[in-house]
Amino acid sequence: MLDALRVRDFRLLWSGRFVSQLGTWLLTVAVPAYVLELTGSLMATGLTLAAEYLPLLLLGPLAGVLSDRWDRRRVMLGTDLFRAVVVAAMLAVDSPGTVWVIYAALAAESAGSILFRPAAQAYTPAVVGTGPLLSSANALTSLTDGTVRLIGAPLGAVLLLTFGFPVLIWVDIASYLVSAVAIYRTTRRPAPATSPATGAQLLADLRHGVRTIAAHRMTLWLLITSTVFTLANGSLGALLVPLGVTELGGPRQAGLVVSALGVGFLLGAPLIRALVDKIQPRPLYAGSLLATAAGFLLLFTAHNLTVALPAAVAVGISGSMTWAVPQTTVQRTLPNNVLGRVSAVFFSGEALATLIGAVAGPAVAQAAGLATLAFLACGVAAASAVLAVTLLPTLPQTDDQ
Repeated sequence: MLDALRVRDFRLLWSGRFVSQLGTWLLTVAVPAYVLELTGSLMATGLTLAAEYLPLLLLGPLAGVLSDRWDRRRVMLGTDLFRAVVVAAMLAVDSPGTVWVIYAALAAESAGSILFRPAAQAYTPAVVGTGPLLSSANALTSLTDGTVRLIGAPLGAVLLLTFGFPVLIWVDIASYLVSAVAIYRTTRRPAPATSPATGAQLLADLRHGVRTIAAHRMTLWLLITSTVFTLANGSLGALLVPLGVTELGGPRQAGLVVSALGVGFLLGAPLIRALVDKIQPRPLYAGSLLATAAGFLLLFTAHNLTVALPAAVAVGISGSMTWAVPQTTVQRTLPNNVLGRVSAVFFSGEALATLIGAVAGPAVAQAAGLATLAFLACGVAAASAVLAVTLLPTLPQTDDQ
């Protein structure tokens, strides 16, 4: 699983992203908690989520086009510096009347992340190639996700209570600067030769990306299947904390469930490295989706931690595979010069499905109960597995598989 770390540029990219992601996850609990403390309003607190997701919906596809046209190394470097600056604006928030600054900063930070993510996803195969080192790189990325999920939010809550909100902001600023330095030290590569980025040309590039997805059966069905699954995932993810509080005993139990998901992501990383190169995407992806649906059903019908924690670990393991299989497959089967815009379409679909699920899930649970939502959402997740096994094509075998 560690093979990709032998490549110096990937080692720098991975370590920088790990630090910046950890800094960001420290704020996942701290920012809403601080807004709630200042305003006493659940609505004001909920707007922090909207501020993060709306830029992704509005700007995602355009960001992918730009990441294909611009030097991706410079894009990542510039967005890290930009995010460090906009996050610093939150230091000025100290009263209900200034909370709007947090919303603006979160939206601007999200806009920077929108440019960074497709650039990084397209940059990775340019650094490590599309063979076995790519699955190693994606396994390490999953390891990073699991680690920050495991320690980021709880550590952020502890630091908030111990040192206060400004210290967390300074830590996040520093994390972006560390990432920028790491990216700056990577090797410069030739920038893509493109025509001037006029409005008409950007629109033409966007249409080309859409046509690429429509014409590539594997990518099209991966997009549809992953979006359907994310709808179910979003509806259940929005209720993890209520599950812990109402069914498992309280906030502490909810935190343990979230940490168990992180443990699952950590355990899933070596499986990604072991299986993605050996098993075709169709059976591997369908099996991962079905296993995640079963794990969610077990988790959301649990009434004690003895059942809930192993179920959460299982969801994390299979869930890491549901992320890694589509990403690795798209990186391997599409030309590198369109990866940015295609990745951005995936991210936009993920954001839209997450937002819909986050609204619909609590509404269904409120009206019909948590168990009813669990059965409905897991049915949708299982349907995505049926779509995958029915519609995804078999890839030709290569020397790398």
